[in-house]
Amino acid sequence: MNLRGASVAGFAVMIAGIGWLLQRHALLARSLPGIVVQVLAVLLMIAARLTFGRRSFHAAADPTTGSLMTSGPYAVLRHPIYAAVLYFVWAAAFDHRGAAASAAALLVTSGAAIRMYAEEALLASTYPDYAAYRVRTARVIPFIL
Repeated sequence: MNLRGASVAGFAVMIAGIGWLLQRHALLARSLPGIVVQVLAVLLMIAARLTFGRRSFHAAADPTTGSLMTSGPYAVLRHPIYAAVLYFVWAAAFDHRGAAASAAALLVTSGAAIRMYAEEALLASTYPDYAAYRVRTARVIPFIL
């Protein structure tokens, strides 16, 4: 499978996990800490989308024309949009404390990982300065991962 195909498959896996949480009425946190994490995740998503602009969504990984995005949330995280999704679903999974919610969050995480690796491979081949950017920024958790 090529990188774009892997990216589409990862997206489908993410949607399946989110759909599973939604179907179980476990997508939204109920506790104050979970709600706070989800609100912050939504704000991160909005900031990343505004920073990236119209170039920010493709069903398949597809580096767009222009320069490598390294400002706003992208100055700290290589994948702030995926990070926001992961923060959101894991806040829900921890809040709902069930095997199914955790499995669904793992499914979303797996799909996001597939997409991130595919996108990074494409970005590295498109933007020569991506290697240096990759060294200085975290993938989804600042200072950790």
